[in-house]
Amino acid sequence: MHEESPLRLCFVLRYQYKQVNVRMLVLEAKLRGEERQYQALDEALRTSRFVRNMCLRYWMDNRGLNKYDLNKYCSVLAKEFEFAKLLNSTARQASAERAWSSISRFFDNCRKGEPGKKGYPKFRKHQTNLSVEYKASGWKLSDDRQTITFTDGFEAGSFRMWGTRDLHFYQIEQIKRVRVVRRADGYYIQFCVDVERRENHEYQNRVLGIDVGLNHFYTDSDGNIVENPRYLRKKERSLKRTQRRLSRKKKGSKNRVKARNKVGRKHLKVSRQRKDFAVKTARCVVQSSDLVAYEDLKVRNMVKNHHLAKSISDASWSQFREWLEYFGKVFGVGTIAVPPHYTSQNCSSCGTTVKKSLSTRTHTCKCGCVLDRDHNAALNILRIGLSTVGHTGTQDASGDIDLCTGEETPPGKSSRRKRKSSK
Repeated sequence: MHEESPLRLCFVLRYQYKQVNVRMLVLEAKLRGEERQYQALDEALRTSRFVRNMCLRYWMDNRGLNKYDLNKYCSVLAKEFEFAKLLNSTARQASAERAWSSISRFFDNCRKGEPGKKGYPKFRKHQTNLSVEYKASGWKLSDDRQTITFTDGFEAGSFRMWGTRDLHFYQIEQIKRVRVVRRADGYYIQFCVDVERRENHEYQNRVLGIDVGLNHFYTDSDGNIVENPRYLRKKERSLKRTQRRLSRKKKGSKNRVKARNKVGRKHLKVSRQRKDFAVKTARCVVQSSDLVAYEDLKVRNMVKNHHLAKSISDASWSQFREWLEYFGKVFGVGTIAVPPHYTSQNCSSCGTTVKKSLSTRTHTCKCGCVLDRDHNAALNILRIGLSTVGHTGTQDASGDIDLCTGEETPPGKSSRRKRKSSK
């Protein structure tokens, strides 16, 4: 390989990434209202779930239907059920589209021959993480963009929005969809804004290979390491204590509902800590490099190892990769996923295969190369990434279901701190 090849490849990938536009931005804020308003939102959320499940049942009973048939079926549900008619027509269509999204994902997995389960569509029955989605109607923003009013038949009324994003920067026409999400700590509003997100990136003259692990979150090709935060392990003792209290509560009682909500809040905090760490770490990696190579790990297969499943899930490698690819598009930096085969076994200096178990943390080769196991793997990942261009692309990086089918979902900041309501 010529000495200038890595730099030339960086320029080519940066040019390719500049042709990609990130078009959708998701802004999030918390809703504040009265108890009766929350009850009305709950009715809308349950109705949205009912429409989605009924569309799924309609598809199961009548195979060969398409997306438009499910949209037409929404009007039939509105005539048949009075409570379904109260939900805005665009919200009913969005629920049907969500059902079709799970159906099409199942067919795509079957067509691609994905190993294991193909993800056959299932009915939604859980009370947590419910959501209802509106399109152009069913909601209205106030002039100061701090209050939103829902105008459908449930008459939820006006809610105060508390967040850190200012909606004055965007026109109403740019807001394509609005979603209400119920979480363990309250109700949130998400705005899907049609705006191009692009940030400048200064040339760093640096290419980077990354090897993720459990002892350290990742080790790069320069020998730098980032410690694994292990958020779930740190909260495990508190979670077990809260879950024991939940198991002692009588089923169907209000105390059990309160105890379940406490457990949900603790798990929600852990998931938010993971996301915050993944976002900040991925952004720093992309900003400090001109090309990033990483392993194309099949985490879904790796968590089948019951001895390591909890630690792998706690490390959130998949979430880190999604944000890495997303920021690669935002900053115009090339991100390459390379096959992980023998990256830890082969010597980064001479290429000789040196067999070692997981407990062996030092790579020692006959050629005299002595490196940390993860550092050696990171060098091999970078070498493979520079020699062959692997997968480049991104998935939904928001942590939530994509608001607009087929579009990118950039990050949105929300405010979860308590504020005094201003009247």
